[in-house]
Amino acid sequence: MADELPVHVNRQDIHSLEVPASFETDGSFDVRLINHGEPLHLHVHLDDALSDVAAIEATNHYVEGESQRSLRVHVHEEALTPDPILGKLKVASGYGAETRWIDIELAETDEDDGAVRVDESLGKPRARDPEPTADPGLRRPEVPVMGLGLVALVVAIAAALVIEDLVVLLGALAVLGGVFVALYFLLQG
Repeated sequence: MADELPVHVNRQDIHSLEVPASFETDGSFDVRLINHGEPLHLHVHLDDALSDVAAIEATNHYVEGESQRSLRVHVHEEALTPDPILGKLKVASGYGAETRWIDIELAETDEDDGAVRVDESLGKPRARDPEPTADPGLRRPEVPVMGLGLVALVVAIAAALVIEDLVVLLGALAVLGGVFVALYFLLQG
């Protein structure tokens, strides 16, 4: 739901007010006073229904010429009920010469309403997670290949020494050659 209510002043004529007919929110919100002309005072007031559940710090606000100003309407969250609260917000300029009433609906939102909330942070890149602090040498693919090659070479040499056969010796030399070829290709990439 919206959390900013725009109020345009002096856009059409001096003291003219342009406001939305209604406004829905689920909690505290800002009234954005946008002055398109000369400086002036605005009166902002909550009716009785809204005054029971919300408050404004002050009702009279001076707005510089060609400027914007926000005022916060604080909604007492504990006062909200499952049923919507309907009320009116009054905005007056020119000491009451121009007055507008905005229908305000305060409604609790269900946390499990299935809606997806998207804000500006979705468009920003996510910070990278820090790398694990494990030894960087253990993450290289050469390390496990060299370890397995060394184990295979030790087993082949032990078998050649114990069995004392030419075929086993040639097999051990083939394992040694395979380990060197594997290391060569790993170190190239």
